[in-house]
Amino acid sequence: MKSLLRSALLALIPALALMAFGSAASASTLNQNVSWTIDRAGTTTKYRVVAYGDSIYAGYNGSTTNAAKFSAPTVDAEYLSALWNADIESVRRTKSGAVASDIYNNKIVAERSYMQNASTRAVTFEMCGNDGLQARTAFKKQTGTCNYSGMDAAVNNCKTYVAAAMDYINANAYAGVKVKVISNLHYPGYAADNVQSTCKDATTGATINLRDKFLPKLAAMNYWMCEYARQKGFQCADNFAQYMGADYDSNGDGQIDSDALRYVSGDSEASYLTRITSTLKATLRDANAHFVSASSSFDYIQSDDTHPTYTGGTVTAGLFGGTTGSGAPRYTSFAGGKSPIWNQYGHERMGWAVSTYNPASP
Repeated sequence: MKSLLRSALLALIPALALMAFGSAASASTLNQNVSWTIDRAGTTTKYRVVAYGDSIYAGYNGSTTNAAKFSAPTVDAEYLSALWNADIESVRRTKSGAVASDIYNNKIVAERSYMQNASTRAVTFEMCGNDGLQARTAFKKQTGTCNYSGMDAAVNNCKTYVAAAMDYINANAYAGVKVKVISNLHYPGYAADNVQSTCKDATTGATINLRDKFLPKLAAMNYWMCEYARQKGFQCADNFAQYMGADYDSNGDGQIDSDALRYVSGDSEASYLTRITSTLKATLRDANAHFVSASSSFDYIQSDDTHPTYTGGTVTAGLFGGTTGSGAPRYTSFAGGKSPIWNQYGHERMGWAVSTYNPASP
């Protein structure tokens, strides 16, 4: 009997996975919710970080049943634990594959109770990646005359729901929240997109370079994430700059590349897009090889060429529910505000970028 039950369960798992994700052509989603507490020795005081988003904050690793334990929000929780000498609960309410409207309606709004809890001190979110990925996938399939409306719609949807999310969080988060942060987008597949389209531009009659067309759209999304953050009392963790620019001055302009690429408060959209797509474009590098010096690099992107790399193991997250657990911090103090591996994995880099806005006290 046990053997029959085990065989039935094994047969059921692929079907469940198909129900969760569907075919590659469909825009399917998977809830991946996790609560993990950084349990610091010598204290029982506990505060909460709430993170809403898609597969990036989820710590997606290709599995429908588990995810990275230390995705970016939980990395940030580790920094907060050391800064505040407190236990920090990292609550991740995420849906892999979700577009911005889905995250807004079904995570931020529908699950607002998590950020309304009186222990909440930080709220962070990310969105729009799947809007861009779906538009890119659709465009790559085009033949005949190129139609750019899908990419324009992705940018507009991103702007709409990023602004709405900030307004909603401002109106509904616990009054004692000390910091609110949005994380913007890296460019997955930057090297792979350096190819010509299968459709032709209506004006020139020629194919176009996919990367040259996608980069300005992604840059526009990122600009408005950071600009709305400036307008609405949020901070902006510029992951595009952190991932796509080296940590040394590769072009001799006197600036570290990852710093030079960052959004500058008060920048106009035109100025930001010119800097990213023209002035500093030569410094952009695929995050599969993020150079921390002229001779040393780390891989920030998993083998799917999309999701950030991570370390620290996995937790249950997906078809069979989500983990609620706790564990000691990997690091109890941070020299110069950086862990020893802050720039070695994608999630560690993103979590550090969020942590740079952490207030000194809760």
